[in-house]
Amino acid sequence: MNITQLWNSYHLDMKRFVFSKVKNEQLTNDLVQETFIKAYSKIDTIIDDKKVKSWLFSIARNTTLDYFRKSQLTVPLLDYDTKDEFWENKEHSPEDCLPGIIKNLPKKYRDPLFLADIKGMKQAKVAEQLQLPLSTIKSQIQRGRKLIKQGYIDCCDYSENDKGELVGEVKPKENCKVCG
Repeated sequence: MNITQLWNSYHLDMKRFVFSKVKNEQLTNDLVQETFIKAYSKIDTIIDDKKVKSWLFSIARNTTLDYFRKSQLTVPLLDYDTKDEFWENKEHSPEDCLPGIIKNLPKKYRDPLFLADIKGMKQAKVAEQLQLPLSTIKSQIQRGRKLIKQGYIDCCDYSENDKGELVGEVKPKENCKVCG
C-alpha cells in the first residue's frame, strides 16, 4: 500500500476524527497533513495491512495531542472520550477495562487524573485549569490512581501482591463486570 492509496482511503475519516478534537477547519487540515507526512516516513514499517487504519488513527491522535501539549492550550473536559471508536482489537485485554473504570471515578478524581495522566499536562497546569491548589490536585491524582487499581480488583477480580502490584488473569469480555 502506498501513501496515495492511504490518503484516498482514509483522509476523510482522519479529518472527521481530528476536527472532533480541535473544532477548527484550518488546524484540522494542518494536523491531518502532518499525520500523513508522519505516516509516509514510516510506511515501510507496516506489517499487517488490516491494521493500517488503526495505525493511522494512532498517528492522528498522537499528532493532535502533541499539538495541545506544544501550544499549552487547555483541553475542554467535556470533549474527551475515554474510548476511541477506531480501535479494532478483537481480544479482551486489561486496557479494555480502563475507559469504563475511569468513567466510573468520581468527577473530582477523574478530571485531574485524565488531564495529567492521559492528556499529559503537568500537574501545575492541571491545578491552574481546574482552579485548585496544587497540593489538592496531587492528592486527587494519587487517590484517582488508587481507585483505578481498586476498579481492576472489583471489575476483573485482580488481586494485589506483596509489592502492591496487580496480579491476575484477563477474563473473557463477557465475564468482565465493566466491559461485559
